[in-house]
Amino acid sequence: MKTLKVNIVTPDGPVYDSEVEMVSTKAQSGELGILPGHIPMVAPLQIGAVRLKKGGNTELVAVSGGFLEVRPEQVTILAQSAETAEAIDVQRAKEAKGRAESRIQAQQESVDFRRAELALKRAMNRINVSERNF
Repeated sequence: MKTLKVNIVTPDGPVYDSEVEMVSTKAQSGELGILPGHIPMVAPLQIGAVRLKKGGNTELVAVSGGFLEVRPEQVTILAQSAETAEAIDVQRAKEAKGRAESRIQAQQESVDFRRAELALKRAMNRINVSERNF
């Protein structure tokens, strides 16, 4: 079966580098499924999971925004942050979720609601990826 080379990179360095059969992720414009031979494109990503199908298994990587570059035989994801399911500190993610929920519920003028909402989305994404809820 044909494969794509996938690289997921953050400012801290590479997170994922492998050959896969299919990449599925959420772009700002909607859900994308990428197979070998896909037309070249660039798309901004939403906070979400990147699903990487490889040999009948699906690997998950939590990404917090960034950009996806697709070439016929390669996909590169430049993410603000990214973690494989195995690397996620679930306790830390649950604590971040709790802090974000508290900030949103406090309804204080000093709270930046958009920032709190994004923190909540990032924490929920990390929890879902670690528990494989996709």
